Amino acid sequence: MSTVVLIMVAIINIVSSPSFYQTLRRNVPRFTYSFFAHASNDSNPRISQPKKLSRSQLHKYQRHDYSSAAYASLTVRKLQRIRPAFVIYDERLDNTTRASSTSNDAEYDFDLLVIGAGSGGIASARRAASYGAKVGVVEMGRLGGTCVNVGCVPKKIMYNAATISETLHEMHHYGFSGYETGSITFDWGYIKRSRDAYIERLNGIYERNLVGSGVARLFGKASLVVNERDPNTVDVIVSQIDYHNSTLGKDMEPQRYHAKHILLATGGYPTIPAGSDGSVARYSISSDGFFELDTLPQKAVVVGGGYIAVELAGILGALGSETSLVVRKEKALRQFDELLSSALDEEMEQNGITIYRNTMGVKQIISDESNGLKTVILNNGQSIEDVNVVIMAAGRSPSVESLNLEGAGVRQKKGGYIEVNEYSETNIQNVYAVGDVCGNVELTPMAIAAGRRLADRLFGPPAFQNAKVSYEDVPTVVFSHPPIGTIGLTEEQAIKKYGKENIKIYRSVFSNLYYGTWQVDANEKPKTAMKLVCAGKDELVVGLHVIGLGADEMLQGFGVAIKMGATKADFDATVAIHPTAAEEFVTMFPWGLGSQQSGARVSPLNGAAAPEPLLK
Repeated sequence: MSTVVLIMVAIINIVSSPSFYQTLRRNVPRFTYSFFAHASNDSNPRISQPKKLSRSQLHKYQRHDYSSAAYASLTVRKLQRIRPAFVIYDERLDNTTRASSTSNDAEYDFDLLVIGAGSGGIASARRAASYGAKVGVVEMGRLGGTCVNVGCVPKKIMYNAATISETLHEMHHYGFSGYETGSITFDWGYIKRSRDAYIERLNGIYERNLVGSGVARLFGKASLVVNERDPNTVDVIVSQIDYHNSTLGKDMEPQRYHAKHILLATGGYPTIPAGSDGSVARYSISSDGFFELDTLPQKAVVVGGGYIAVELAGILGALGSETSLVVRKEKALRQFDELLSSALDEEMEQNGITIYRNTMGVKQIISDESNGLKTVILNNGQSIEDVNVVIMAAGRSPSVESLNLEGAGVRQKKGGYIEVNEYSETNIQNVYAVGDVCGNVELTPMAIAAGRRLADRLFGPPAFQNAKVSYEDVPTVVFSHPPIGTIGLTEEQAIKKYGKENIKIYRSVFSNLYYGTWQVDANEKPKTAMKLVCAGKDELVVGLHVIGLGADEMLQGFGVAIKMGATKADFDATVAIHPTAAEEFVTMFPWGLGSQQSGARVSPLNGAAAPEPLLK
């Protein structure tokens, strides 16, 4: 009898362990899915039971035109096919969450409740949980937000495909053949399926990371409401989704949560102007919709002058679409340094992209219902005919519509963006915002950094009590063809800030060695263009700009140098890596003859010894 008891105890210990369930989830197919909203409090009566859906039922509710981070802007009609995020129900999730929640404050459901499971929201949630905080995340779309699902990641995959296409087209310059015979083909459907499968894996990784961090996950649409007991604080109402009836859960009671700190990280979504008669919105797709195209369009029009527009135009053009770029003014990327915008403009035309300038946007789109082809009519009277796909990449808006910001008293600025101070604080006590919803620097790494620093300040050790991020000197890459890297001030901005008499510019334009063997006129070879913007007597590098092959990968290191206050002399003191394009930045003429002042803590000038660490 005692042996049987011992065996039973051993079995219970095995199946009760987290590692058993982790192994089970990795090896057992997931046939049953469910949506749920739960907190980490056993006795919380507001926790609803999960409702199970099959895989096929989930698929029919997917929507392809909106980013998962944009859930707050969707109406009931548009909500019917959103891809779900928290769809796997596992009873052990409750135990995992409770195990990592060390807060003793019974007054609150959460120490930190995050609205939005994009990169910034998840980063903040996990960092807070690592300090022992009781954390919840509200989301109703795919995990990872815009970047993972319809932004940086799938865009870079398509950029890679386009770059391979360019290399194949150019391979005859290196003695390879086969491109001219048509033996090389491209399967858009294949890369789309592979890309989508990779994104799904990333969604799963994000989910497992949340589980591993002990973050409670609440599925639904969140809004703020003033707390009746304390008018100076707000609560979060989570409206669940009834996917069986495709509604916002009218018959499902909303759940109310009281959190010590609330973080708004709902991101943004692409906006499409209606046009003069509503046809622009009707017959075009957004940048999100680009990733749902099942075939490579024969003829495409991309509308917009920002980095998203030039990236998509470059991808389509390189993969074989007859591509047009429609810009409102003279050229794209007008907010970038003039060297970059002019060089890209020239390269895009060299690559066969037709640029429609000074159009003031799209007035109307006429669709031929017999064949689906479209005629794009521009506000300047020009038109583009026989178009398969029109992609509107003319702007984005913050996902705030259903957050009830006005009702909660949260202050907004122009464009609907949430107003925050340097510590990511809104005007409402204990309500914060990070990422694209703030409209400061709308980049994923910026949102991640801001989210983590906020969690450090709220829950970390005393050393982080004033932790914050800097929105200055943020390195940025545009995955255009060719790519662009930029950090700091443009030449125009530097002159305005410091005065023309205090600015010195270093430039270089050359053909990358990659094009050295090409038997073409030198003027026809693609160019790399670089610029250093220096200010003051010490020639502090306040701006660095590059366009050309490899610009995307070379910028990160120079970004570190500029954040640390490097001068032109510091650049010159760094020995070049030859032969590379990056070496041009440390050999720009005149080399070594400028002001011999260093911005480093330990000067590297005049053959100085390498710096030494501060030892314990």
